[in-house]
Amino acid sequence: MATMVESWLRLAAIPRLGAKSLGKLLSSYPPHKLLTLTDDELQAAGLKPEQLHAFRHPDERMIENCLAWEDAPDKHILTLADPRYPYLLKHIPSAPPLLFVEGNADALSSPQIAIVGSRHASSDGLSLAHEFAYQLVRHELTVTSGLALGIDGRAHRGALDGKGKTIAVLGSGLDKIYPFRHKALARDISASGGALVSELWPWSPPKPAFFPKRNRIISGLSTGVLVVEAAMKSGSLITARLALEQGRDVFALPGTVNNPYAKGSNGLIKQGAFLVESVDDILEQVGTLAGCAINHQLDVTQAQVLQEELPFPELLANVGNEARCVDVLAELCDQPVHEIMMQLLELELQGLVTAVPGGYIRTRRG
Repeated sequence: MATMVESWLRLAAIPRLGAKSLGKLLSSYPPHKLLTLTDDELQAAGLKPEQLHAFRHPDERMIENCLAWEDAPDKHILTLADPRYPYLLKHIPSAPPLLFVEGNADALSSPQIAIVGSRHASSDGLSLAHEFAYQLVRHELTVTSGLALGIDGRAHRGALDGKGKTIAVLGSGLDKIYPFRHKALARDISASGGALVSELWPWSPPKPAFFPKRNRIISGLSTGVLVVEAAMKSGSLITARLALEQGRDVFALPGTVNNPYAKGSNGLIKQGAFLVESVDDILEQVGTLAGCAINHQLDVTQAQVLQEELPFPELLANVGNEARCVDVLAELCDQPVHEIMMQLLELELQGLVTAVPGGYIRTRRG
């Protein structure tokens, strides 16, 4: 019988399984339940024949290597069902089913500001990235970036110099640090209360296609994104666009008209991004979403305290904004179906959940 993490690894290994298909699968069955279904049931749930074959016949050595990787100190595999999975990231449209984390996994649930910008930044841009990161961590915010050369690296270093936490989201596996010259920086990040994060298998080399995808994680983890310097066509603008789609604030530092690496950030300001001159401009704006991140930090004890006055807190914690059927809730709570049905009835009578096609969702009052 596969363990919970093994089941998620098998699911994540299915080729070309998009967010919509994954969501359809998970709304009906938890991953380890999928193993008990017939081929016809799996195809009815959305798997194509080649995906079904990959799920039935996974690369067992790859899964064993992942589990062995997790056994090492300070290494974690977080699934969407893990209570440590960061709340803000979990609620973006294409949340990764797995996160490989090295360092402090709880840092992923701290209030974060992403700092992104050009790999070919000016000396002023580099200095500003360092200074803003330094000041943000002094206000107990975590700085998130992509470990790239230029603005990213200086933002990470500024956070470390400010004795704060910083998170690096990689476009490679965590055993293939890229760029290689930031290997020491990556080590300092994970050793100083921060974390390295990737959705890729630990041994995955960097590829151009991975970097735009990792940008959605940078913005998804964060309450806002600060663009320091960016050319008109850059990954930083992709991150800013994703941030807007995810309901995050976008901030930009204005640059001189003669700086080609400021045209993108200046363009963002023209389009409505917040013009930033000091850290106070950011702090005034991010309070609400930062508070949301604080209230949903992945400290399980704190979550229990927040919900202790509500009935059946474990069940309530597993009912979200997307419908979940009774069988799935019973599996997640490790309780008999009839017990879950009785609890759902009481929660529904109190107006905390409501029945919808496909299962139950949580009401605003809940």
